[in-house]
Amino acid sequence: MPDSEIIIVGGGIAGASAALHLARHGRSVTLLERGEIASEASGQNMGGLGGAGWGNMPDLDSYLTMGSLELFKGLQLDMGYDIEFRQSGSLTGIHTEEQYGYIRDRVLRLKSNGYEGELLTPREARAIEPEANPDLLGYMYLPSRGQADPVKSTRAFADAARKASTTINTGQYVTSIASQGDRGYTLQTQHEKYTCKTLVIAAGAWCGPVGRMLGVRIPIVPVRGQMWSTASLPPLIFQLISSAESSFMWSRDDGSPPELTHREDTRTTRHLYGRQRRSGEIVFGGDRQDVGYETDPDATGIETNRGHAAEVVPVVAGLPVARTWAGLMPFTLDGDPMIGKIPLRDNLYIVSGLASSGFGKGPMAGKLVADYIHTGHMPHVLAESDPARCVTEAV
Repeated sequence: MPDSEIIIVGGGIAGASAALHLARHGRSVTLLERGEIASEASGQNMGGLGGAGWGNMPDLDSYLTMGSLELFKGLQLDMGYDIEFRQSGSLTGIHTEEQYGYIRDRVLRLKSNGYEGELLTPREARAIEPEANPDLLGYMYLPSRGQADPVKSTRAFADAARKASTTINTGQYVTSIASQGDRGYTLQTQHEKYTCKTLVIAAGAWCGPVGRMLGVRIPIVPVRGQMWSTASLPPLIFQLISSAESSFMWSRDDGSPPELTHREDTRTTRHLYGRQRRSGEIVFGGDRQDVGYETDPDATGIETNRGHAAEVVPVVAGLPVARTWAGLMPFTLDGDPMIGKIPLRDNLYIVSGLASSGFGKGPMAGKLVADYIHTGHMPHVLAESDPARCVTEAV
């Protein structure tokens, strides 16, 4: 029966990063993944990174976005992993006068708080992104944003964790978890039994079912995000590409979970993000819909997203869709992540609820929870992500 000081359930990018940083602290760590590393949301996303900078007084979002960006940099530039990292910047297209006012005010707030951001004319935007639509009202430019390959990056974090002495076992579907109080936990998979002193839940959209094994309610819901791509093409798109439509609409929406494109079966907004990969594929996505654990792409949503993309970079209008796919993202009901200790059980932690930004925020989220476990002290930036605010005993 394998024994480990710490077991992490979930082999996405947050779990792999937590394993790496705990191993660097000298802790004995086993990571259990039910499939293969990067087989779920961490390997199925667009690959966008970073944010608007650190600002004058960095908050949790600054730590997660910019701290993760630094970890991606280190993975490629210092550790030698080819994860296709590139600090490209991003452009957000502005379609209407209302959106323009919203983005203008947002850029002013960013700059007044020490963050980076510029409001560009279409001409200025086309100087760095030649295929940008000259007929839009303008673009927001965030120079600190970047991109990397999701599968390569997640597997690189896992490989670095393995080299730092983490035991990584894939194909380990956890079927039951028994709490032994302050003595730790016993986990049963389809193939093996594991014991540990400390347990970390990093199971993404499946944190709810894992929590139920422990008798706790973790209010994370699976949200389907869907993507489409073209065939490989010569270089056409150089920035991360998005649209102001959704952020403008979400600034007026108080739904739960926040920042979805649909409420039940009704579309309330369109959301857009995309880039061109090193392979030449142009990849876009954006729909966020609460449909349970359904992962089949919706053809109507794909076409809506494709039309949205063509409004920002018209070149994609004439490019056929080569493939489509979907993945499940972990959304909390209040929109804030869950990173920290679950006080209802001894030595139980969680790192999840990063919504659609799990790839870009997961590495630093993993590091923060690893530091918390190692020192026994909650980093001050994790106050707003404290699971105690919403995790309850299961009824």
